[in-house]
Amino acid sequence: MLHTPSGGAGSGTAARDSGLMSIGAVLSALHDEFPEVTISKIRFLEAEGLVEPQRAPSGYRKFSAGDVERLGHVLRMQRDHYLPLKVIREHLDAMERGEAVPLPLVGRQRTGDDVPVRTEGPTVARVGRAELLAAADIDEGELKEWESYGLLAPLEDGAYEAEAVTVAALVAELGRFGIEPRHLRVMKAAADREAGLVDQVVAPLRRHRNPQTRAHAEARTKELAALTVRLHAALVHTALGVRLP
Repeated sequence: MLHTPSGGAGSGTAARDSGLMSIGAVLSALHDEFPEVTISKIRFLEAEGLVEPQRAPSGYRKFSAGDVERLGHVLRMQRDHYLPLKVIREHLDAMERGEAVPLPLVGRQRTGDDVPVRTEGPTVARVGRAELLAAADIDEGELKEWESYGLLAPLEDGAYEAEAVTVAALVAELGRFGIEPRHLRVMKAAADREAGLVDQVVAPLRRHRNPQTRAHAEARTKELAALTVRLHAALVHTALGVRLP
């Protein structure tokens, strides 16, 4: 069971006795596997209906072990399979009903001859403009501004890569601290240079005729991307003189 439906909120003592957790405790529980997760992200997932914590009389959220497990599933499917939240919610709800449902296929797959073929089901590695606006809780004007600074860019068909939702959420969160989109151009430029470096390393594997070697290129790209993100974070923390969390 991934999630236990919320019941009535009891007293603070009863919540503690029943093993319920505060949002800060949930953040700590998830941190080892998902170091990038924030309290704002958890609240966003709650607003999107992915988790339904109980509420104490004081209004504070109280999460059960099932809530934490469900959050882990959501974050894992976003990270590993690039699934949009609507698809994740439908998938988890079906599992809770006891239905044996396969993980939805994403995007395009390739044959051994490197010919792209459409998979069954939606192309869930992308989100539409309206879905991006709703997921990031921003308006059209904000999105156009962010696009003008190169922080987000639509694909040829007008859709966005699924990761655009994460980018938009982080840009919005940084805005709460007075960091404007124009200030983030330097981060975008650094990210483009880092991506270019990774591309140079994996390009020979991607061009290989062997399908298994090309598949290895995808795994190597993810591995190098994770390492560059960790290095970038460590360098920023070192420059600021703060310790890694």
